[in-house]
Amino acid sequence: MTEGRPHADPVQPSLLSGFPLAELAPPGPRPAANRPVARVCVESPLPQLDRRFDYLVTEELDAAALPGVRVKVRVAGREHVGFLLERRDTSDAGVRLAPLGAVLSPLPVLSPEIAELAGTVAERWAGALGDVLRFAVPPRAARVEAEFAALASGAQAAGTQPEQTHDDGRAPSVGAEPSSAAAAATPHPAAGWDRLRNGAAYLRHLAAGGSPRALLQAVHGYGAEAWPHTIAAAVAAANSSGRGALVVVPDRRDLLRVHAALEAALPRERIVRLSAEDGPSTRSRGFLELLTGAAHVAVGTRGSVFAPVENLGLVVCWDDGDDLHLEPRAPYFHAREVLLLRAEQTGCAVLLAGHSVSVEAERLAESGWLQRIAAERSVLRTALPRVTSTADSIESARDPLARVARLPHAAWQLARDALTSGPVLVQVARAGYAPSLACDRCREPARCRHCQGPLAEQASGRERLVVCRWCGTPELTFSCRVCGGRALRRSAIGALRTAEELGRAFPGAVVVTSSGDTVKSEVPASPALVVATVGAEPIAAQGYAAALLLDGEALLRRESLRAPEEALRRWLNAAALVRPAHEGGRVVITAGESEALSALVRWDPAGFASRELALRRELSLPPAVRIAAVTGEFADVEAFLAAAEEVVERPGVRVAGPVAGDPAQALVFFPIASGPAVTRGLHSVRVSLAARRSTGPVTLRVDAPDLL
Repeated sequence: MTEGRPHADPVQPSLLSGFPLAELAPPGPRPAANRPVARVCVESPLPQLDRRFDYLVTEELDAAALPGVRVKVRVAGREHVGFLLERRDTSDAGVRLAPLGAVLSPLPVLSPEIAELAGTVAERWAGALGDVLRFAVPPRAARVEAEFAALASGAQAAGTQPEQTHDDGRAPSVGAEPSSAAAAATPHPAAGWDRLRNGAAYLRHLAAGGSPRALLQAVHGYGAEAWPHTIAAAVAAANSSGRGALVVVPDRRDLLRVHAALEAALPRERIVRLSAEDGPSTRSRGFLELLTGAAHVAVGTRGSVFAPVENLGLVVCWDDGDDLHLEPRAPYFHAREVLLLRAEQTGCAVLLAGHSVSVEAERLAESGWLQRIAAERSVLRTALPRVTSTADSIESARDPLARVARLPHAAWQLARDALTSGPVLVQVARAGYAPSLACDRCREPARCRHCQGPLAEQASGRERLVVCRWCGTPELTFSCRVCGGRALRRSAIGALRTAEELGRAFPGAVVVTSSGDTVKSEVPASPALVVATVGAEPIAAQGYAAALLLDGEALLRRESLRAPEEALRRWLNAAALVRPAHEGGRVVITAGESEALSALVRWDPAGFASRELALRRELSLPPAVRIAAVTGEFADVEAFLAAAEEVVERPGVRVAGPVAGDPAQALVFFPIASGPAVTRGLHSVRVSLAARRSTGPVTLRVDAPDLL
């Protein structure tokens, strides 16, 4: 761990000593005989407390104060909770040490590997170590910790390894040897790996104990060869070599699918599921099972990137382009990047998988750090549905209004025909009824008179109510703030309105919606119109007979550098749920001509990502370079940039802004090779300004995909 700053700093309490400890020890508590100095990281939102503090370990706490336990300490007269990082013989400041307050956790919950990873993540994203540890170690569940501590004590007294039992009564495998079921299942390709170029070789390498790194373009979203089973086969291969595995997915629906696939592939292994939605006790139990070696395979959402999997052999990230992998709280890490750092640290295998290819993953593939695993074109032709665009010249000639109609004739005809053989997926861009309203006269977006939030139309029985999407206040007498107009028009149509219109267009058809708070995981194989917002598409066990991808222009028009990439990812994920063309599977998309649309029709996400990466390199934009955003009050951002003059004037570093706004923001672009030096410098400036309290607070975000 990095040493703290010189301890004469005014924010440093009188904690450290550079002289023989007996000469400076307080007259009351007696220091421990061995390694009496405890180095502690405290949990605090204050940047100036992002350092390591030394405390005196007393004889009373000597046995309990182990590296990795939670402790309570006092800093500047206030109590803080923190983690004991290490025990030392001496300190280095020459002042009297304050005693360690208390040991809160009976178990060392922070392993050395995760502590090292947390330090690397904090430096990579210019954040505080305490913020990272908040994600790395789940909140205490005292009852669960007591159970594990009792089992560990009993096993230690008996001279054996502790064995954990689970809710179903099974005893998990705690050794490094693979289970017979896994060993029998993994030597040969499974779940479609033999149909992928380099797929069989990747599994063999994993099963032999190797650490290959690959970028996988998945083909199927449903059925026996769906991507959860593909990932489960890779995990089984790593497990057969006696190693653990960690799978990270964007959301709970994906989590449940992968968990079920892993349980089927490894019936004798305990599969730990890590999700904040499971509650603190369940999450803490799974965490401790991994920490104690009672389980070796974990699957979870972004917070699980720090799961303490013993003897880690494989890390998997599914759909790494999904913005749910980005942590919205400090230090704003990305799950994919944390897994890559962990792979570098431990030397384990890597698998980035998805129907699409992110620009960041493409950069790693082009550099040779990742090897490609993808289906040949001959396999794609037999496995994928036929994709048609209403912007195609042939379709435009048949239906001149196809470019402006929300449901062109080709889409209506496809839905009518496909309903005879199965469910039809209808993907829309927005939830709600009419989630966006505007003045009918001047087209100015309609705003709430109370909070200036956007007005929207909601369905309430047979009535349509206009309410504010922010404060929920009904708007009964709208008046445009620009032209004074009193009439409203719908500038966007949501999933509920679409379902209502489709119900009229197809009388007698069953209409199912999946959006907002009512997201469905599965739908039956019977004919139905399934209207879903992007990312909320349910799975049809036998695949959809067809899919209508509406509102393509709305996805492409988003004010973001990543809008085309995100649109293509959403389209591919939906199209992968449709049956192959030889079984009648068809996809119709309503969008104007674009590179993303062409990539969908050709099913070529890698080619699209390669072109995007070349353009980003030409423009010196991420991921060709790195980026940091400084936000806050305009004067505070200016003061921060002035204090960071030495950092921002380094060769290759350029600053855009600050731009006035609420809040103001400045962007700092810097070369990848200069990343460690620049992020350390920016973090140091933020800590220094916070300690002096000479400016207001600023937020520092590094490499967040939503910055552009």
